[in-house]
Amino acid sequence: MSVGLLILFAILGAFICAKTRSAAGAVVFSLVALVLFIGTPVGQGLPAAIGGLMSAVDQAATPALLGDSGAPRGG
Repeated sequence: MSVGLLILFAILGAFICAKTRSAAGAVVFSLVALVLFIGTPVGQGLPAAIGGLMSAVDQAATPALLGDSGAPRGG
């Protein structure tokens, strides 16, 4: 059985669990689909992409959280 078909079944299982309001089952099926996707050649870059996105958000948010506007202070 191919990995693509397993991912499709996991997504279908998550959808069915969500329709029956079984949150735990939907989360488990979604995590299985995500792990299977990361195991494919297409999904191998996903962790690095998420890390880059989080780094960019951190760099953009740090000055705002520290109260530094980036503008020179008068004096």
